Amino acid sequence: MSESPPTTPVCYRHPGRETYVRCTRCDRPICPECMREASVGHQCPECVNEGRRTVRPARTAFGGGTAGRHGYVTKGIIALNVLLMLLSIASDRGGDAAVGGSGFGGLMGGGTPLTNWGSVLGLAVFPDGTLGGIAEGQWYRLVTAMFLHYGVIHLLLNMWALWVLGRSLEANLGPLRFGALYLIAGLGGNVAAYLFSAQNSATAGASTAVFGLFAALIIIERKLGRDISQVIPILVINLVFTLTVPGISIPGHLGGLVVGAAMSLVLAYAPRGRRTLVQAVGAAIILLILLGLVLFRTAQLLG
Repeated sequence: MSESPPTTPVCYRHPGRETYVRCTRCDRPICPECMREASVGHQCPECVNEGRRTVRPARTAFGGGTAGRHGYVTKGIIALNVLLMLLSIASDRGGDAAVGGSGFGGLMGGGTPLTNWGSVLGLAVFPDGTLGGIAEGQWYRLVTAMFLHYGVIHLLLNMWALWVLGRSLEANLGPLRFGALYLIAGLGGNVAAYLFSAQNSATAGASTAVFGLFAALIIIERKLGRDISQVIPILVINLVFTLTVPGISIPGHLGGLVVGAAMSLVLAYAPRGRRTLVQAVGAAIILLILLGLVLFRTAQLLG
């Protein structure tokens, strides 16, 4: 009785192709087209896909995605602010509507129709005789104000601070958590401006959120055990400017600082086992408190 000749292995996905290479994970024969380079040897496409599904994605120390190291959110916020500055200038045709009277389109600090539309404003009578402001239901102002600026210099100062602070915080927190921190800090500063400013006083600028980022950087860096001795003097200088330079919204800056600190404490000290849940609940509680303060101030102005 003669022995049958040994058969040459063929690729499990391409039966017409002979191969002596096997997947290091499932041991099936694979041809060069099906080979996927692995840490040891090669794997087949199915094993590679299965590995991707079972391997947990890398996370930062605070539960965020590592994509934050690219600074996409920081760059996106800066781009949005610059775009709105250009639209603000365009809205002020010939400079006739500049409230500050210090340059076309508010280049040197004046207001424009766009800033008049989107700034924090409690309650006021507009030139056309209509009544407007947050108390009149224009709640969008609490958000839009953190993306509008009174002039290019105002914009450049805030965007420089955002560029310096934002990239570090986004890398440590991840894009989603950093974005939430920025928006909640900015909202907190605008709510404080609504609460403690004159009802017909308009304020705008990203500095409400930027002050929240200052507080967050100190808290996050301390949590990571890093030196913060260079950050505190910069914050102190900014606080001195806030308290001494006319025309700066003191409630807005301090409100952003306090709310940003509160949000960053939630992000930094949430227990690891239920980190995402605690962070989400903490953010929701802060938002509910801010909502209550807005309702209180609105009732006060309309009462």
